[in-house]
Amino acid sequence: MASCVLAYSGGLDTSVILSWLVETGYDVHAVYVDLGQPCEDREAILDKARKIGAKSARLVDAKEELCRDFAFPVMQWDARYEGVYLLGTSIARPLIAKVCLQVAREVGADTFAHGATGKGNDQCRFQLAAEALQPGIKVLAPWRLAEFRQKFPGRKEMIAYCEQKGIPVKATAAKPYSSDENCLHISYEAGRLEDLLVNGVELVEFGMTTLPQEAPDRVEKVTIAFESGVPTRVNGDSLSAYEIVSRLNEIGGRNGVGLVDMVENRFVGMKSRGVYEAPGMTLLYFAHRQIEQLTLDRDVMHLRDRLAPEVAELVYYGFWYSAKMDAFLAMIREIQKPVTGEVTLGLYKGNIFVDRRASPNSLYDEGIATMEAGGDYDQSDAEGFLRIQGLPLRVQARVRPRSY
Repeated sequence: MASCVLAYSGGLDTSVILSWLVETGYDVHAVYVDLGQPCEDREAILDKARKIGAKSARLVDAKEELCRDFAFPVMQWDARYEGVYLLGTSIARPLIAKVCLQVAREVGADTFAHGATGKGNDQCRFQLAAEALQPGIKVLAPWRLAEFRQKFPGRKEMIAYCEQKGIPVKATAAKPYSSDENCLHISYEAGRLEDLLVNGVELVEFGMTTLPQEAPDRVEKVTIAFESGVPTRVNGDSLSAYEIVSRLNEIGGRNGVGLVDMVENRFVGMKSRGVYEAPGMTLLYFAHRQIEQLTLDRDVMHLRDRLAPEVAELVYYGFWYSAKMDAFLAMIREIQKPVTGEVTLGLYKGNIFVDRRASPNSLYDEGIATMEAGGDYDQSDAEGFLRIQGLPLRVQARVRPRSY
């Protein structure tokens, strides 16, 4: 029999695909990659895979690797797709693909199957990662096969199929939006969320985050420490990468931090609507920026900010394992060397503000910056500085006078 590894989440799509692959004649090795999904019963998911017919079902713990080696470098770049989205799903896909390929090598499978649709971004992320890591692997995406789509034209038919087969799934005909979760965020799309007149934040039942209006009516403070751009402590406690994200999810979540409702441009060309919650990563992005403001040279920081959208696009499109991304990752490691310090934030009903910040590598010099008399900055020097800066403007003004 043909043998494949399936990236298995336990949700509607991958459960239907697992059953369909077994019916088609595959030996299916289901792989649940544990990325700290906050709302999932892992044993129940593996048990469901076995009952559906998987030849094997295993859990691979990749939580720490996700945070340490994938999410934190993206956060150091301050990379946000289209200025908003913190890339929680995008970051996870190349790691899931890598883990599945490792299992495929172990069990001798020559096919990597996934549940991403032919309309979305995830198919790109899975396939581009697989081709970069194992060029000879066959990638099977049932949603791109006409015979699969004929049997399952939409989620209504998939839900009916699961009911017929006795496969338990969270999606229902009454609330058919799709969700994807890991410790970095939870995303919500499809179903009623495809109607832009529907308030997505009111519709979704969030798994990590309290609505801002329902958050406590008081300020909560949290202190986050960084060493060379890497978060290391929360409120004085030294924690692993995953523990930091998890702790900040709790703190940010109860204060309504990190909710996003956006219409984004998918890699395949269409616009789509997504609702996201990412409380912990939102706090890390904000806190990290405060330490950078103290420790990074102006030109280096501005260069990073100009390149950040390119990094976000690479991650969003699925080019994690590429020469360009390798170069960006090497660059950010160098940039982040002085980014050490501690910042205390105040959180209030979805808002974040700075309480205090400090760094042993701070470039902020109060003696130079002070507006009081004296200090180490001679304001007379500014005269010559501005005459030099204004030279090309004066020359141009003589040749091409501007009306005013």
